[in-house]
Amino acid sequence: MYAIPLGDDGAELRPLEPWQAAEFLAHVDRGREFIGQHNALPDVVTDLASSRAFLQAYAERAAADTGRLHGIWADSTLVGAVIFRVMDIGQGNAEAGCWLEPAAAGRGLVTRAVRVLIDWAVEERGIHRVDWWVSAENEPSIAVARRLGMTKDGVLRESYRYRGKRHDEEVWSVRAPEWRKARQAS
Repeated sequence: MYAIPLGDDGAELRPLEPWQAAEFLAHVDRGREFIGQHNALPDVVTDLASSRAFLQAYAERAAADTGRLHGIWADSTLVGAVIFRVMDIGQGNAEAGCWLEPAAAGRGLVTRAVRVLIDWAVEERGIHRVDWWVSAENEPSIAVARRLGMTKDGVLRESYRYRGKRHDEEVWSVRAPEWRKARQAS
C-alpha cells in the first residue's frame, strides 16, 4: 500500500480498503456525532458489516474507475477521509467530498488531502471539473472550497433532506485550467 505525506507533521493520505473495516468503524464511532452534523456516513456505517460493505463499495468504484476513497492518518490514527463520490472519466467530471473527526479539525488536513486528490484527478485521469457539494450550514467545508480556489456556482434551495429537515446545498467547483493556473502561481 502507498502513503502520500500531507506535510511535515506526519499526516498521510492512504487508500481505505475493506480489510480496514474495524479501523474505519472505530474512526466513525469516534466522530459519529461531529461527522453526522452534515454527513450521512454515521447513519450508513453502524457496525462491522456495514463498515466493510461501505469500503467494499468504494473498492468496486475504484476498480471501475468511478470513485475513490482515501483515509487521512495523523499520528498513525485514521482521523478522516476524502473521496471522489462520483467520477465520470468520459465526461471529465468528479465530485469530491470529505469528513473528519473533531480531534483532527483545524489542522488543514482536509485541504491538503483534497489538493492531492484533485492534482491526481486533473493530471492523471484527465478530469476537467471537480465539484464540491456542501450544506450551506457547513462553514468548515465551505472554507475548504474557498482555500482550494473553488468558485461558488450556486445554491440549491432546500434540495437535501437530512434527518427530517430540508437543507440548502451550495455547489462549488474548480476547472482544470483554473486548478493548473493556481498551482503554478503557488
